[in-house]
Amino acid sequence: MKIKDLPKIERPREKHVGAGHRKRLRDRFLQSELNGFLDYEIIELLLTLGTPQRDCKSIAKDAVRKFGGLHGVLEASPEELQQIRGLGPHNIFGLKLFQALSERYAKEKLPRKVILDSPKTVVSYLQEKIGKEKKEHFLILALDSRNNLIKDYEISVGTLNASIVHPREVFKAATQALAAQVIIAHNHPSGDPEPSEGDLLTTKGLVEAGKILEIKVVDHIIITRDNFLSFKERKLL
Repeated sequence: MKIKDLPKIERPREKHVGAGHRKRLRDRFLQSELNGFLDYEIIELLLTLGTPQRDCKSIAKDAVRKFGGLHGVLEASPEELQQIRGLGPHNIFGLKLFQALSERYAKEKLPRKVILDSPKTVVSYLQEKIGKEKKEHFLILALDSRNNLIKDYEISVGTLNASIVHPREVFKAATQALAAQVIIAHNHPSGDPEPSEGDLLTTKGLVEAGKILEIKVVDHIIITRDNFLSFKERKLL
């Protein structure tokens, strides 16, 4: 009998370190969802989706420690996540999948007819649109006379600390939408909602242009990831 004719011996596959722990995490989730889970355990569970052969507990703990908790990790960019030792472009898959699903769900959950009749609804809408952006985005919300949103228009995208806005572009969009009034808004990626001198001058120019065109500027709102400032409430209009 030749060696090649001998039956092959199937060797059992070795389980990677932590496989049992990973299964217990998943079983816990299937039984009670996230009840009782610590922040790092949720991150660990997401990391297992893109890390098939490695224990993720210490990486998850490092991420939670660096970004200050679950919210900070889930909001971090791919570049920021990869500052954690052990995280690379592939094993952050679960975290990025969660972020993408959350954003898609939030957008689809918004009703087709949006009524912006209170500061709370306006701020909520804007934070979904531009609150997480890394550059300044300047947009207008074109409204009818009953505060129904007709359409939002992105006017400009600036650098991390500047936006360039011209009244011509703002009110071109507003007149095309047949808007009775507009809310202007932009985000501050720095997290500080206080207006700059440029913000104040831009707002003043837009309010004056709106008066000429008989399109009222209802408010200018500066949005950050977790905060906002209303020019109307500050009596800056």
